[in-house]
Amino acid sequence: MGNMYGDWLKAQRETEGLTQQQLAERAVMTRSHIAHIEAGRRVPSKEDARRLDRALNTGNVLSSFLPQDDISTADYFEAVRVLEQQAVMIREFAPTYFPGILQTKRYARAVLGAAFPPVSEEECDRRVVTRLERAKILEDPVTPVVWALLDEGLLRRPIGSRDIMAEQIMHVVGLAEAGRIRVHVMPFDVGLYTVMPSMLTLMWFEDQPPLAYGEGDRMGKLHESPSTVRELQHRYDLALSDALSLKASLALLRATAEGYGHHD
Repeated sequence: MGNMYGDWLKAQRETEGLTQQQLAERAVMTRSHIAHIEAGRRVPSKEDARRLDRALNTGNVLSSFLPQDDISTADYFEAVRVLEQQAVMIREFAPTYFPGILQTKRYARAVLGAAFPPVSEEECDRRVVTRLERAKILEDPVTPVVWALLDEGLLRRPIGSRDIMAEQIMHVVGLAEAGRIRVHVMPFDVGLYTVMPSMLTLMWFEDQPPLAYGEGDRMGKLHESPSTVRELQHRYDLALSDALSLKASLALLRATAEGYGHHD
């Protein structure tokens, strides 16, 4: 989105002689949410934009400026990455790769290094650093709360070497056993289930409604419609009810890592 939107919002607010708090009260939002939008750290929802238009008497300008629905992952993910850093709860579903915030350096390099068209070593290094920066949200011992629902297939398909897979799996085991995350595996014998087609991230925040992000092959979509987000939350919950328990999931993860050559 860049910061043109936030800069324009700030200019309109100041033209009206309003503080962020005063605009927040008019738009029925929080001051911190206004600040995040103006700084380019948040993507406003359609309802946010409508409220701001009404509060500032700007017609439908702010609503019209919002990104269109067909924006690709490359265009969208910077906003998602920022939102991820501000979430108080994140629930991930991963059908193919371990979620980015749970990836080790070697696993991330193996995934990103397999890009097509191929990228340079320098570009791959840059992408790995960015991915590892995302993982730093787990350095806080409490926030965000993270749940990960993993399809069994991503455990069975080796990425990089067997050693890399063992290391990656045990990294997730370590986070779960330390109580930092919850992890659940969706076993093969469940068959088809509700969130199976693509990666899904659900995010909750202190000062704005929850959001969802879905991603497929070279395409991604940030969902902020309350009805769509609720539907995706319900799909996730339904799938989670069919997954293995935390204890059984950790046992399967450990056994799989041992199959790749890991030994305690």
